[in-house]
Amino acid sequence: MTVAITPYLRKVLLLDAVVSGAAGAMMAAGAGLLGPLLGLPAGLLFWAGLALLTWTALLYALARRESVSRLVLLDVVLVNVAWVLASLGILAFGLVEPNALGVVYVVAQALAVALFAALQAAALRQAREAAV
Repeated sequence: MTVAITPYLRKVLLLDAVVSGAAGAMMAAGAGLLGPLLGLPAGLLFWAGLALLTWTALLYALARRESVSRLVLLDVVLVNVAWVLASLGILAFGLVEPNALGVVYVVAQALAVALFAALQAAALRQAREAAV
């Protein structure tokens, strides 16, 4: 089943792409500086940043379409939820030991991604089936 990309859904996807792209560029390019500042492994920041840049391209491509498979949009929501769970999980299970600023950074980006997941889920519920 395909759904039309409504103006609201397009804006949410594009805003997610802009924020993800900015965070990804900052993390990938600045991993060496951010790592010590946040108490997070530079390698984690670098590879997470590259993943975000790839994610940005996908979100931008989806936002430019007139309609998309409902399952693809559901996958976008689920990937965002997985990012939130992974971000909080690495803190909860002690996989990283950031300083206080690093904890704030990880939690803040997880909350931002959770907001995008909620906005995208709401938009998906409201989207009408495309006449395809």
